[in-house]
Amino acid sequence: MALGRLLVVDDEPNIRTVLRGLLVREGYHVETAEDGKSALAALERTGGDIHVMLTDLRMPGMDGMELLEKVVARYPGRPVVMLTAHGSVDTAVEAMKVGAFDFVTKPFDADELRAVIAKAVNTARADLDMVEAAELPSAMDGEALGRYGMIGRSPAMQTVYSVLDKVADTPTTVLITGESGTGKELVAEALHHGSTRKARAFIKVNCAAIPHSLIESELFGHEKGAFTGAIASKPGRFELADRGTIFLDEIGEIPTEMQVKLLRAIQESAFERVGGLKTLNVDVRLVTATNRQLQVEVEEGRFREDLFYRLNVVPIHLPPLRDRPTDIPLLVDFMLTRFNERLGKSVLGLTSDAMVAFKSYLWPGNVREMENVLERLVLFSEDEWIAADMLPEELKAGGSSAALAQQPRIDRDLSGRVSMKELVRETTAQLEKELIVQALDQTSGNVTRAAQLLMISRKSLQNKMKEFNLREQP
Repeated sequence: MALGRLLVVDDEPNIRTVLRGLLVREGYHVETAEDGKSALAALERTGGDIHVMLTDLRMPGMDGMELLEKVVARYPGRPVVMLTAHGSVDTAVEAMKVGAFDFVTKPFDADELRAVIAKAVNTARADLDMVEAAELPSAMDGEALGRYGMIGRSPAMQTVYSVLDKVADTPTTVLITGESGTGKELVAEALHHGSTRKARAFIKVNCAAIPHSLIESELFGHEKGAFTGAIASKPGRFELADRGTIFLDEIGEIPTEMQVKLLRAIQESAFERVGGLKTLNVDVRLVTATNRQLQVEVEEGRFREDLFYRLNVVPIHLPPLRDRPTDIPLLVDFMLTRFNERLGKSVLGLTSDAMVAFKSYLWPGNVREMENVLERLVLFSEDEWIAADMLPEELKAGGSSAALAQQPRIDRDLSGRVSMKELVRETTAQLEKELIVQALDQTSGNVTRAAQLLMISRKSLQNKMKEFNLREQP
């Protein structure tokens, strides 16, 4: 199975051949196009079913910038990586402000290109797993389903909408919390698009996907020669977000040594590129998100207290799906419409027994897990209605097999012999292990697919498997 689907666009046949060969060897499925017009035709032919487009900036006819604008408008959320000569770096930076994911200079460094493409594909996979507001079916009333591109009318979601109403059009820093798969990125997008900055750049950074050694360069940029592989100067994400919004997802993954530099950038709206002496000033609206409990991280010395208070000006907590079961039928109807269109099916809905199972299950992976389950059900369904006997075993059991349903018992003497922190740590470790075992079982031991199911990186899953001695598990 390919790691991802790529579209390479370049008017030079030799460059297309070299890029295709390099990326195919990495495990990607690669299509090519000779110009912007051919690229749009390829996208229309596949229904936009690619993860990343890699395009040259300078091409006859429709150039890379015009192609970028059309792709951003027609296929929002699809990362576009620009290829540019050294003399066109300023134009490439402008392209990133329009919506390009990143750029690579010619002659390109193969390792740099691999890293950029891998990061773009990971971002695309996460985005495609989200329930996107732009895909609301016309037959449905979006306001009746929810608001800000989110599906839900439960009291918990109404609280989220109320906070968004108050803070969207302000420069205030927001910290979004919630479990993986609850839609934190949708809230960040709502904050940007509901503000006067909506015409400016919205720069997304997944802090967990960036190696610790590169995160400073990623955020603040670097000068040519600042480190091995820095063959040209490059702006960082803060610089690209000037007068717009920067969204730092998985902020709890920022290494301790970087936290003080991030704090300074937030406090002073200023920073220097790696290897640079010039201080750059920016005007950015900062939005961050985490599935960690940052207050616990502060107490245990893994997160700076002063940075936490800088980020936690306005907290927005997204409830897990198990806490808003009344929203599940709305989500099911919305997702079924999308999957019917995408897969050429005509599934009408769930039977009453199947819906009861959906509402009883605890959904440890939240909306993203439900989306994956429904896509499989629609894909393999041969009837108009999805019955309870078609559901995965964990749903048939009413959610009893979900790790979160198995509330661990504390069978010990609590007379001052063990701290609450230690109990929390042990309980968390037990739940993590159970979730990993369940994910590995569902994916027949495929670590990459299990990591995707758990919404963590493959490296993080491997570390956890080593920690829990699960490496030999099937």
